[in-house]
Amino acid sequence: MTATYTWDIFCTLDGYGSYDANGPGDWGGYWSKQGPEFLAHREAMYDAEQRMVFGAKTYKQYVEMLGASAPDPLLSAGWITRMRNSPTFVASKTLKDPLEWETATVMPDAVDDVARFKRESDVPLRSHGSLSLNWALMAAGLVDRVQVAIFPVISGRTGTEPILGGAADFDLELLEHRTLDGRIQELVYKPSLH
Repeated sequence: MTATYTWDIFCTLDGYGSYDANGPGDWGGYWSKQGPEFLAHREAMYDAEQRMVFGAKTYKQYVEMLGASAPDPLLSAGWITRMRNSPTFVASKTLKDPLEWETATVMPDAVDDVARFKRESDVPLRSHGSLSLNWALMAAGLVDRVQVAIFPVISGRTGTEPILGGAADFDLELLEHRTLDGRIQELVYKPSLH
């Protein structure tokens, strides 16, 4: 058995994974560029059984954003609900079980734990965001697929968190590509340490 590990990330054309909500821009979720094809594609990706892997910071952000009542309709999309209800492993040396999400469990040694999950199961693993966690997992050779959705914006003044700013050097083999809603590029790569 060998589970596939996919790191799923959204970014701007200039490589930022988030933006300063208090900055000079008026961005909304998905930089306000999502459309029906993108949302349907996200829904389909979460139809199959999978396990989620998050870093502690990303997990805490999701707990805050996806509380009992998410006022933003984008945050109550079916794929987000399925992601939230999937078995979830949270990489942390400071958080303790039980976590706020009853499906979430602390993973104290991310590299060893993910390697074990991949060996012991064929249920795919997926991580969304969690930059530093996934940089470490890529460096350890545990990330099989990097799935990047590039939104048609440049957030040079408001962009925060460059998605690959702390990663090692990698060669990438293009596995898949698609255009969603005529403007969002999704690229799926197999990384290998350079």
